[in-house]
Amino acid sequence: MTIAVDLQHITKIYSTAAGDQAALSDVSLAVEEGEFISIMGPSGSGKSTLMNIIGLLDRPSYGSYWLAGQDTAVLTERELAAFRARTIGFVFQSFNLLSRTSVLKNVVLPMEYTGVARGERRGRAEAALKAAGLDPEIYPHKSNEISGGQMQRVAIARSLVNDPAIILADEPTGNLDSKTGQAVLSMFRELNAAGRTIILITHDPGIARYASRTVHILDGRLFEGAAVGAEAVSA
Repeated sequence: MTIAVDLQHITKIYSTAAGDQAALSDVSLAVEEGEFISIMGPSGSGKSTLMNIIGLLDRPSYGSYWLAGQDTAVLTERELAAFRARTIGFVFQSFNLLSRTSVLKNVVLPMEYTGVARGERRGRAEAALKAAGLDPEIYPHKSNEISGGQMQRVAIARSLVNDPAIILADEPTGNLDSKTGQAVLSMFRELNAAGRTIILITHDPGIARYASRTVHILDGRLFEGAAVGAEAVSA
């Protein structure tokens, strides 16, 4: 199998008034292309720092990171931003939609930064929204006029529109009721079954069980977890 994410001996150190603090310590992780993995840990464990490094939102202090076969250390900030836009689709707990902008425009926007021809953008956005299970009648509505579950589906559509190799989801059900959250997690399973690589960040073991593999993070160190397949979720 091809390795999509390859972290080798990653350490991240922040300078504080109390001195240097290691948010991550010698973290190594390989995620195969087409895998659905969850990274689970409590608040303060380092999972947000790890997510930011995987998502190319931050750089490690030490160690190497290869993403989709690319050594990220050699990229300039401009190149890193362009590579991130093409390679990773983000889904956040807080949705991160533009509230006064239409559903359709929220999904069109990422394509403005990746060179998609203007004439293709609407069609691709509508296809992504349809894939996310959204009815065309909501496309003209502003994102603050729809339900939380619909907002998260819009966010998923936005994450798909540039056809990224990886979807990185940070506590994606945190602002949803349990029924809607389960529907969103089931959608991630469907996307994974279609070949998408999914990395899910969570503190909740019940959510982590939707993935085919779980790793645990605590005090900035990663611990491999046992595989928990679909049969474990329904148990």
